[in-house]
Amino acid sequence: MLKTVAAVLIEGVAPFEFGVICEVFGIDRTDDGVPSFDFRVCAEQPGVPIPTSVGVQFTPEYGLQGLYDADLVALPAYQIRDEYPPVVLDALRSAANRGAILLSVCTGAFLLGAAGLLDDRPCTTHWRYVDEFAARFPRAKVNPDVLFVDDGNLITSAGTAAGIDACLHLVRRELGTAMVTAIARRMVVPPQRDGGQRQFVELPMPKSTGDSLEPVLTWMLENLATDHTVTSLAKQAMLSERTFARRFVAETGTTPHRWLTLQRVLYAQRLLEQTALSVDEIAARCGFGAAALLRHHFHVVVGVAPTDYRRTFAHRPAQPVLTGGAD
Repeated sequence: MLKTVAAVLIEGVAPFEFGVICEVFGIDRTDDGVPSFDFRVCAEQPGVPIPTSVGVQFTPEYGLQGLYDADLVALPAYQIRDEYPPVVLDALRSAANRGAILLSVCTGAFLLGAAGLLDDRPCTTHWRYVDEFAARFPRAKVNPDVLFVDDGNLITSAGTAAGIDACLHLVRRELGTAMVTAIARRMVVPPQRDGGQRQFVELPMPKSTGDSLEPVLTWMLENLATDHTVTSLAKQAMLSERTFARRFVAETGTTPHRWLTLQRVLYAQRLLEQTALSVDEIAARCGFGAAALLRHHFHVVVGVAPTDYRRTFAHRPAQPVLTGGAD
């Protein structure tokens, strides 16, 4: 049973991610039927202000002894550093050894990694820091795409919003759907996003150079519903097929087909969020033709079905859509 929650602060803590943990576990919502958590804000030295990443300070009430009987030890994001406080790492190891649940938000996973608690364990962190994370903790089985990873007594999540998802997932797992629905309603957030969803990172357009393919890429975005081949695109770029294919990979890092497929999926995401168009209509507008093909590629890129994505993100009133690919 999830009763006692200890949030750990160290220098460079990120206020928003700490606020996520406070919002889910630190606010009394007994009037909504949610059990009250014994919520503790802990640090190496109780009563001593902790500098945050944005120039304000938090003063923890508890020392690290607050972790000793906590059911959940929650780690917000922190500024990444070369070394972490040894006594904090020891406290995390002790909590893990006695069976406490450990949950990290964003770069909080680095603290778990430094404690050796991610060795041979599936986990995740913010996509921006995955390469550094993998280099520092090579035994960790980091997944750069998902929102969060539930590995029993260890839950790690990606960026800020994914931290909300991970916290709510844990509440659902431990206390049931009714409790998480009540909390999510008060927070005005979706009560469930599947952890296997991608982190929804859009690839930027390449910067323009003198011989850039940017005009062709822009034209492709404006004509997503058109059938494109390497032959037709090379002609549009006024290049030979071989030269076009080579330069395309050099400039975008992928093939024309894969780039086009990704852009069509990204456009489908916007249509699912902002319109009431059917999946068949969206498939046609994006250039997939058939809904089955859209579903296939959407699931490969995003990790969920189009209807599930719309259910989570279509929170705005449907708006008319202009013709063309990009908006």
